[in-house]
Amino acid sequence: MRNRHRTTTPLLAAAAAGVLALAACSGPGEEPSVLEGDTITIGVKFDQPGLGLAENGGFSGFDVDVAHYLAEGMGFEREDVELVGVTSAEREDKIIGGEVDMVVATYSITPERKTEVTFGGPYYVAKQDILVRADEAGIDTVRDLEGHDVCQGEGSNSASRITDGLGIGATVADAPSYSSCIEWLSDERVDAVSTDDLILAGFLAEDPSAYRFVNNPFTDEKYGVGLPHGDVEACEAVNKAINGMYQDGTAGELLEGWFGSTDLELVKSVPQFEGCG
Repeated sequence: MRNRHRTTTPLLAAAAAGVLALAACSGPGEEPSVLEGDTITIGVKFDQPGLGLAENGGFSGFDVDVAHYLAEGMGFEREDVELVGVTSAEREDKIIGGEVDMVVATYSITPERKTEVTFGGPYYVAKQDILVRADEAGIDTVRDLEGHDVCQGEGSNSASRITDGLGIGATVADAPSYSSCIEWLSDERVDAVSTDDLILAGFLAEDPSAYRFVNNPFTDEKYGVGLPHGDVEACEAVNKAINGMYQDGTAGELLEGWFGSTDLELVKSVPQFEGCG
């Protein structure tokens, strides 16, 4: 826990100990806020260019930069921040198990996830869209995916939104990750990859001649900051930092820096927060 320095007399110290003991009993099952730690461990993606990519012994991307900005706003020095790679499938487990204190990893806020994780933010509202091979001329909207093979990464429900949510008769192919989906698209094992537009834009920026961004969004994806369930104090600190990130122009600069080379329409206004309760 974060060290707090205070001066007390022996009598006051004894009284304070009693108060602390009562306080410890007043909230059964409550865990200390991640704000109280001396360090903070943040889960980020490691295989999504433009968002979270492991390279040169570290991580780079929009989410990575956001994670550092938020950590600073929460009171942590840069040297006290540890970044670890997480997959979509293990984000909840890593938070619940205490392996990470926070997750900034294209983590869409959903009612189901809210039962296990407290979300700060969103820090960005992405749109679900579609990436196809550059020579694919027959897919221009989500409805055109009828009869086609669509890839989604493990732990994601992006393609299921097309089949179950919109009733489109596409075949869902589950890959270990979205980087695997891109490989399958390149190898013609699938016809399309559908997920958040920031994820797709990152892959497109790496090889713009190989793929085509359909640029016909059909859902909102609220990127939240995952925190231990019930940690309202940290959630409120995160929201304050996100607001500052947009107000001082940092968010817009980061979005342009990572995705400005694509034709993605970037949103640079403060997202509407979900609330920490």
